[in-house]
Amino acid sequence: MQMSDTREIKAAPSDVWAAILNPDVLKECIPGCTEVTGNRDEGFEAVVTQKVGPVKATFKGAVTLSDITEGERVTISGEGKGGPAGFAKGGAVVVLEPIPEGTRLTYEVEANVGGKLAQLGSRIIDGFAKKMADEFFTRFQTAVEGPAMPEEAAQNADEGGQAPGEQKKGWFKRLIS
Repeated sequence: MQMSDTREIKAAPSDVWAAILNPDVLKECIPGCTEVTGNRDEGFEAVVTQKVGPVKATFKGAVTLSDITEGERVTISGEGKGGPAGFAKGGAVVVLEPIPEGTRLTYEVEANVGGKLAQLGSRIIDGFAKKMADEFFTRFQTAVEGPAMPEEAAQNADEGGQAPGEQKKGWFKRLIS
């Protein structure tokens, strides 16, 4: 299964790059993730619990980073084993490009499953994989740039020291500011 998409994130490429390599950000952004340990150089280990159709499993796996072009591009590869449910493995090529509004993040994902998961059929698996990727990158975008604020709420957001119309920072951006 393969898919790709693009996101425009209202943050500097350096902030987006730092976030995509941060285990705390990954833990918050991966749906069902309960633990991420490790570092960029040695790789990460993660524990993720997910329900795909009638199959619920806890996957323990490893994530490695390769083909790194500092601040521009990284390949994220991972493999997880879910016991009797089977396994999932795949990777994503993430490319960052500066744009006037911030950063254009483009990703291409390839995923494979085996075991009971593979018996569910490609429609269920493909739909689930797309949902997971969309949810990850939506959470990632929110962590970096902050929640979207309707225009009216932004104009009235002077409580808490925020100027009207100023965008609220994401938790990761507040952490590095």
